[in-house]
Amino acid sequence: MSTPHSTPFTAPFPSATIQGYPRIGAQRELKFALEALWSGRASEEDFLAASRALRIDTYARLRDAGLNEDYAIPADGAVYDHVLETALTVGVLGTHKEVSLAEEFTLARGNDAQPALEMTKWFDTNYHYLVPEIADGAVFIPRPERTLRLVEEARAAGHTIRPALVGPVTLLALSKQADGATSQPLEHLDALVESYRTVLAALADAGVEWVELTEPAVVADLAVADDATLAQHIAAAYAQILGAEQRPQVLVSTPYGAARAGLAALADAAPEALHVDLAVGTLAQEPDYVHRVASLRDIHLVAGLIDGRNVWAADLRTLRNTLEQLGDAVSVSTSTSLLHVPHTVAAETHLPVDVAPWLSFADEKVAEVVALAAGPLDAPEAYAQADRAVRTRAASERTHDAAVAARTAALPAGEVQRQPLYAERAETQKSLDIPLLPTTTIGSFPQTQEIRQTRAAHKAGEITAAEYEEALKDEVRAVVELQERLGLDVLVHGEPERNDMVQYFAELLDGFVVTDNGWVQSYGSRCTRPPLVVGDISRPRAMTVEWSAFAQSLSTKPVKGMLTGPVTILAWSFNRDDVPLSVSADQLGIALADEVHDLEQAGIDIIQIDEPALRELLPLREERRPEYLAWAVRAFRLAALDAKPTTQIHTHLCYSEFGQIIEAVAALDADVTSIEAARSRMELLADVDERFYSALGPGIYDIHSPRVPSVAEMAELIRAALRHFPLERLWVNPDCGLKTRGYAETEAALRNMVLARDEVRATVSVTV
Repeated sequence: MSTPHSTPFTAPFPSATIQGYPRIGAQRELKFALEALWSGRASEEDFLAASRALRIDTYARLRDAGLNEDYAIPADGAVYDHVLETALTVGVLGTHKEVSLAEEFTLARGNDAQPALEMTKWFDTNYHYLVPEIADGAVFIPRPERTLRLVEEARAAGHTIRPALVGPVTLLALSKQADGATSQPLEHLDALVESYRTVLAALADAGVEWVELTEPAVVADLAVADDATLAQHIAAAYAQILGAEQRPQVLVSTPYGAARAGLAALADAAPEALHVDLAVGTLAQEPDYVHRVASLRDIHLVAGLIDGRNVWAADLRTLRNTLEQLGDAVSVSTSTSLLHVPHTVAAETHLPVDVAPWLSFADEKVAEVVALAAGPLDAPEAYAQADRAVRTRAASERTHDAAVAARTAALPAGEVQRQPLYAERAETQKSLDIPLLPTTTIGSFPQTQEIRQTRAAHKAGEITAAEYEEALKDEVRAVVELQERLGLDVLVHGEPERNDMVQYFAELLDGFVVTDNGWVQSYGSRCTRPPLVVGDISRPRAMTVEWSAFAQSLSTKPVKGMLTGPVTILAWSFNRDDVPLSVSADQLGIALADEVHDLEQAGIDIIQIDEPALRELLPLREERRPEYLAWAVRAFRLAALDAKPTTQIHTHLCYSEFGQIIEAVAALDADVTSIEAARSRMELLADVDERFYSALGPGIYDIHSPRVPSVAEMAELIRAALRHFPLERLWVNPDCGLKTRGYAETEAALRNMVLARDEVRATVSVTV
């Protein structure tokens, strides 16, 4: 147990709180402010004023919603990414005392002289964080002013907020070695803890009585350290942090799952408050977690009972029973930050009338937290509303489809395998006449302002369906012509008809509903609108055939049919909690198999089934991973199961570290796999060995940054790939789709990519 500190802070922890709130804005104000700044349409002063106004409005909204006790509202106010913000605050990034906003965005997005930081998924969510890089001999420069500014601006507006930072163990566990470093990031923990102590002392000097440090690393089995080792790091770090003489009271939060060894370590460290994730899904995996948490003594418990990651209305009476098992004087919170859900159901005017009452977004979850903390006698209407949502959803006919159930019941059990095997298919596919080191893109081309305006005009009834279709065909013509002019080998149609790679399919599949305003931040200014899986899934009609066939009619080169894979559709949706996810995955596999068949019938010889989220859904605990990977691979294989041997099946993966699932990536049995690799400088290829038997396209430029890599830079990455992978099975492509980029930078980058391929191909010698 830590030594008691001497700071005389006694403010009680609030009875109701949350772990975080959507920071993008109810109308995506932060997104538009960022994009205005980056485009030069707004000054830095304009941006800072807009972001400040958004924060103050959020505090007022939360206070009015019932989070009206001091320190009930967390302040994780990041203008791009909370990991980046913490890394700057405690000095993991930046080499001098002051780091400007422009320098912060350079770390996030890169520029002509400096690549952006690597980006990957935040635990098992669809949020992407920037990966700090730690050099040998790193010196951490604490910058408490960054957090103090948030505190002071809130005070000036009448709010007492709780500063929130990523904890030191999690920050280092999620960091990477800088190029040339020999030390692991966690070896720098002692030095980093000193920086945290400095930041906390500055907050205490400013009169801050509560601060939050988030340590989700303790709920996961990470490649860098096992559970026991992470617990040892937690014990060492918090003995120092909590033993400091000058600091606020500390809430340590442990979202995204159940802590094991880390729970005991935190209990021994004895922070003033401890948040635990007690969402229904967490307890379904570890039913004894409530009892382990209830046994803790001398720590104020903050029970994360309201699910911060899904959108179903809470069963308040069941959660109340769980809360009462924890004893008296327990605070109520969300299980995770509400960053992962949309702002409010109230903004949705087109949801089916029977579905809307089943849902709970961020504002509704705040109301659930407040009601649960108050109890059924003090919040009777909230409990009655929750009862109705649970009852009507359970009784709805919308959730089950007998025809879908019959098709899935007829599927073979266990593993399924496309025939013939890859080696024979590869020989057959030589008829496609694809050259050595073939170039392609991942699928989407820039979604210009004109495309978005045309889509909006069609939705508003301002243009006819025929006019809309012709405008999209003009875009496809332009995209095909551009690719041919640049010399790409395998083309795409550019996907101008798709608002989003998941929502597009959700709108065409039965079993989904979509929102109008359900925006969720993915990274920086990038937002998505995850659809909702409300019932059994099926495909009533073809979804992509018309566009793929039209594009193929414009070129003699092969044009890929583009599908989003079953795991990714589920990963980027809000899913049912009344059936296992594997059930929905099988249903999607069948639906996509029907689409593959129709594409083949239309003369499409190459079909890409994207699975960028395969790594994302990987369970945080190792013992649950084999089961997940088995059904995830099966769902993909179902989609391609009946494809002809001459049909070349591609897949694509991005945003994540894939080393630990490389066997599953290979097991997808795609003929060609493209994978994000540019930001990590081909590091992942060190994990590729003889188990990966098919063709591979490691990305050679990062599309998440506006910078255009040079021919020499991309050529070097191709050569780096060739040091790990055979020439005859290597493809050349970007890291990901080009939807978020502009046409000028896209054309320049693709031109350089083709020139880099040509340069490398001219210097290699191979017998084919």
